[in-house]
Order: sequence, then structure tokens, then C-alpha cells
Amino acid sequence: MTQYTDQGKKDTRSGYGAGMTELGRTNPNVVALCADLVGSLKIQDFIDENPERFFQVGIAEANMMGIAAGLTIGGKIPFTGTFANFSTGRVYDQIRQSIAYSDKNVKICASHAGITLGEDGATHQILEDIGLMKMLPGMTVINPCDYNQTKAATLAIAEHHGPVYLRFGRPKVANFTPVDQTFEIGKALLLSPGTDVTIIATGHLVWESLLAAEELENQGISCEVINIHTIKPLDEKAILDSVKKTGCVVTAEEHNYLGGLGESVARTLAQHLPAPQEFVATQDTFGESGTPAQLMEKYGLNNKAVAAAVLKVLKRK
Repeated sequence: MTQYTDQGKKDTRSGYGAGMTELGRTNPNVVALCADLVGSLKIQDFIDENPERFFQVGIAEANMMGIAAGLTIGGKIPFTGTFANFSTGRVYDQIRQSIAYSDKNVKICASHAGITLGEDGATHQILEDIGLMKMLPGMTVINPCDYNQTKAATLAIAEHHGPVYLRFGRPKVANFTPVDQTFEIGKALLLSPGTDVTIIATGHLVWESLLAAEELENQGISCEVINIHTIKPLDEKAILDSVKKTGCVVTAEEHNYLGGLGESVARTLAQHLPAPQEFVATQDTFGESGTPAQLMEKYGLNNKAVAAAVLKVLKRK
């Protein structure tokens, strides 16, 4: 069904670390800030090679955002690093006022996003961050699907002027996109053509959607799978072109169905091409402690859930 195969499981946060190491060698204006989570953000190599370009802020995330905003005034390109929950919910006022409102060139890089943070539980997991960030005027929101794409996205956002929210995760997941890919902000990727249903996925759910499409193909159902790595700006043309052909859509994301990718797709369809849609996402709930696999199963965020949603939406065509 697809040309994509798992090249070996890797965590997307390590893709961020690899991207930062490369930026440290190629872009002298890039600086890194961290809120006491160097190991979790995988940026030790950047620090070792560029100690004068690293700022350990400690557990003071709001201060980190203010420092990052100030660094842009001198022409630096600051990359802030902490868990997604602390990159958004804890510091929303500072991001809104000091970064988004004044269009500062800060890259807000958020690890351990979604429910796959796992055993640390609901207080450290966040399932609302995409909604929070996409509502900020001028904010670009990116959620890559694997190690290779996260590295490519990290390199790309350094060249983009303006505030960016880059979201990635903790667990080791399938690494299946090209090593040498070019990351184009705002450009969806068609991974597998199909005619019966469109599956639009982001982040960890992209690989799960490919697995679901492969299983459904065995049942005679042709799925078109699209990787939306950039949630804002959204590639509306890619969505509409696909749904015009298939007539229905499933969206899949590791995020609350309120405020995430699914709602952005639904708005696009409501404005231009009303069509049946099913949402694979958390259902307005907080998470809990458990292994990533256990939580993805319980909250319906895996290939089985995507396949079930496809069968449901096909009955609504």
C-alpha cells in the first residue's frame, strides 16, 4: 500500500536535539534556553559545542519566555525548551504579550506533548496546547510525526521569521519519513493516495493512520492518508482536494478534539465543502498515569481507533 517502512523506532525529542546540534554548527544566531530539562530535550551536544549560546534558566519558565523575547532584539534566534505543558499553559500570558503580540522571532520548542508523556500523569501531560497556540495571532504551529521530520522541522523554523510552536514527544515511535527530506512549513504531505476516505493525521497518529489504512485496504477500502505537520498555517487546498475526491474524512491527533487539528479541518470543510467527519482524539478529558501504549489504547489514539472511525464515517457518506 505504501512506500513507508519503519527505519527503527526513535523518539521525536531526539530529532529536535539532532536539529539543534546541526543549527549550532551552521547558524551562529541560534541560541538555546532550557528550564532545567536538558536531558529531556536532548540538547547536550549543542551545549557542549556552544556553551556561550546556552542559557539554563532553571524552573522559571515565564522568565525564560521573557528572556527569549529580549534576545531577539539583538538579532538572536532563541529556541526555548521544556515540557509542552510548561511551554504553553504555564506561560501563556508571557507568550501572548511578550512574543506573539510583538511578533518576536522566538521558537517555542515543546517536548513530552500529549498523553504519551506516560507515567508522569495528568499534571504533566497536556492535550490542549495546539488549541492554545493556534489561537494566537501570527503563531505558526508545527507537530511533526517522527524523528527525521522533527529534525527537519527544527532546521526549517530557524529560517522562518516569526514566533513558532514546535511540538514533539517522549516515546520511541516509528521513524519512517525520508532522512534527507525538505520541510516546507504549511505544506501537507500526501503519504498514500486513496479514493474512499481521507485520513488527515498529525504527530504520532500519522504512523498509526498508515497502519490503519493498510489493514483497511485488506478489506477493500481505499484510504488517502495525509500528514498535516503544520496545523497553522493549514494547507486547506490539500484537504479540500482530497475530500472532493473521497467525500468523507477522519482526523487523527494526540490532542483534545476541541481546539485541535480536527476542528481546523472541520472549519475548512464548513466554509468550503461540507462533508462527514469523524474525530480520533481525546474526548474533552484529562489524561492519567500509565505507559504510552496503555494510554493510547484507553483513550482511543491508535490504528484500531482510526480504522473504527473510517468504518463509521463511510456509513455517513
